[in-house]
Amino acid sequence: MSAFTLSKQESGIAILTMDVEGDSMNTLKASFGEEIATILDEIENDSAIKGVIVASGKKDSFVAGADVTMLAACESVEDAQTLSSEGQKIFDRMENINKTFVAAIHGPALGGGLELALACDYRVCSDSAKTQLGLPEVQLGLLPGSGGTQRLPALIGIQQAMKMMLTGSPARAKQAKKYGIVDDCVPVSILMDVAEKLANQPAKKRDSKKSFTNKMLEDTSFGRGIMFKKAREQTQAKTKGNYPAPMYIIDCIEAGLSNPKKGYETEAQLFGKLVMTPESKQLREIFFATTDMKKESGVEGVEPAKVNKTGVLGGGLMGGGIAFVSATKAKVPVRIKDISENGVAGAMKYSYDILNKKVKKRFLLKTDMQKQMSLITGCLDYSGYKHLDMVIEAVFEDVSLKQKMVADIEEQCNESTIFASNTSSIPIADIAANAKRPENVVGLHYFSPVDKMPLAEVIPHQGTSDETVSTTVEFAKKQGKTPIVVKDGAGFYVNRILAPYMSEAGFLAMEGQPIDAIDKALVNFGFPVGAFKLLDEVGIDVGTKIIPILMGQFGERFASPDAFEKLLENDRKGKKNRSGFYDYSKKPSDKGNGKDVDESVYELLGISPVTKYTDTTVVERCILLMLNEAAMCLEEGVIRNPRDGDIGAIFGIGFPPFRGGPFRYMDELGMDHLVTRLEHYATTYSDKYTPADMLVNMREEGITFYND
Repeated sequence: MSAFTLSKQESGIAILTMDVEGDSMNTLKASFGEEIATILDEIENDSAIKGVIVASGKKDSFVAGADVTMLAACESVEDAQTLSSEGQKIFDRMENINKTFVAAIHGPALGGGLELALACDYRVCSDSAKTQLGLPEVQLGLLPGSGGTQRLPALIGIQQAMKMMLTGSPARAKQAKKYGIVDDCVPVSILMDVAEKLANQPAKKRDSKKSFTNKMLEDTSFGRGIMFKKAREQTQAKTKGNYPAPMYIIDCIEAGLSNPKKGYETEAQLFGKLVMTPESKQLREIFFATTDMKKESGVEGVEPAKVNKTGVLGGGLMGGGIAFVSATKAKVPVRIKDISENGVAGAMKYSYDILNKKVKKRFLLKTDMQKQMSLITGCLDYSGYKHLDMVIEAVFEDVSLKQKMVADIEEQCNESTIFASNTSSIPIADIAANAKRPENVVGLHYFSPVDKMPLAEVIPHQGTSDETVSTTVEFAKKQGKTPIVVKDGAGFYVNRILAPYMSEAGFLAMEGQPIDAIDKALVNFGFPVGAFKLLDEVGIDVGTKIIPILMGQFGERFASPDAFEKLLENDRKGKKNRSGFYDYSKKPSDKGNGKDVDESVYELLGISPVTKYTDTTVVERCILLMLNEAAMCLEEGVIRNPRDGDIGAIFGIGFPPFRGGPFRYMDELGMDHLVTRLEHYATTYSDKYTPADMLVNMREEGITFYND
């Protein structure tokens, strides 16, 4: 069936509705080309049609973008370039038909969806929270390929358009009106009425050379030169050259300033190049993986129970974050219990501060903030806990305390209440050891800060019921998380593969390699921060607490430098108490705060820093241990498949997304190279590098983790 319907009205206004059958959201496909061309012929040749409203047949979505799967059919740069050129031609033709086109937008208008709207004369959007407009292609290692790099700067100015394209961040409805992306923002109930009024107005064709906003930097060649130079410097500093798409986006915008035709040609050429890059391929694979994971349940064939009310034990930062995502994302009432009023108040302030910031920026109405805050309540006892469906524990990492929490919940709640532990290291079986209803006990491990980190590990112990697993996975999704189910055991998956990486960075420092040199090498490899900066951020006391637990289960390969105990004895906990590996003596608001290494650390640890190793050696020594541990986790069934292992590492610890995750990166390195390097370090440095049996067998059999 056709994805497009043209409905003509006696008023002379036609409604062009897009509704892709079988899909929850509209996406643009290459196969639509002929169909759209035929409809445009009809519009152009029908003199009775004065204006056209472009709308969606989906309830809460305009057009979510182009169908990313069609890029897999591109076998060459030329194929991908042709795809871009064809899209440009369709929108260019639409823009130049002498009839008024109006985009009536409700819900997401992203990527190709926004490019479609930009080709219209007018745009009007609903004021719904579901409405957002953006060009997020950079997040897939791509650039807008159907005129977006040219039309958006022409409409709203270079700087704002560049910011949107380089970050991929969408604009909410009112922001879109403020930026000038849409002509009006109205309640959805009158969206089509307002669109019809606009469709009756004369076509508003734009001259891209004259429509840039009147800003000093954008109005002179000298000013533009400074602006583009600064943009490239900042982009290089942020991407470290690992992501080509942002630089290409800047090139496209600049090319179109002096010559619009050249701008569109550059866009198509560079889009073609990006589609074939390994970076974009890996980022697209992550997109497909997370899309698939949204459709999966915790245990196949087992339906989750509905979570209508939840509780949080512990009012610290983690407890506050868990309460926030439960109330604002999952939209369920949350009851926070703490032993002190300050604890409850602190947890509630966590949500208030985030929501109030959104109100101040006009992203959120104050009434909506009040509604969300009303879902969060607190107590010092278990009042209000009797009918909760799930209680999430976020108390101190003490097994006895957590066991007491289990007993309390079994006493205070009902027989079906799920007890989910946010422990980062203690095996769930230990927490459930004395439980009367162990089938209700499960691990639900969040990452800090909870409101920003997308991953959650769901950890069943042997006695956890399938329904508890499915319910916990579904609830984590409603909280906005991407959950992976992992096997119970010390460190679970993410912290288990992170620990040897962090410890090895410590051993490199103890051998004299400068701390900032180690961190710089790891950042250049693609991590958002280096190992020592990460330890400062997490807390040195928290980060080192897991090591004895891991050593207890897995032995000496998880040993960390003994000298690190001196840091804790010196009360160095990292950024939180302004004393760590880096210098936090300046004001927190100072940009230089935490930028430089605290030189007194070297004296404390008895180190004389001197550069001994190349960046390659630093990266290899740290990363190889992480990769090897990831393979062991797969071999032991800690993770279900390589895909979950890759998503867990990327979303949980910031493994470089453009490298695809540990398992895709191992495939890229090749098993022969990987095992050879592990064997090299095992014989020349430490047997903790001994390759996992799985990797040795894969080398012998000539197989990889992925077959695509």
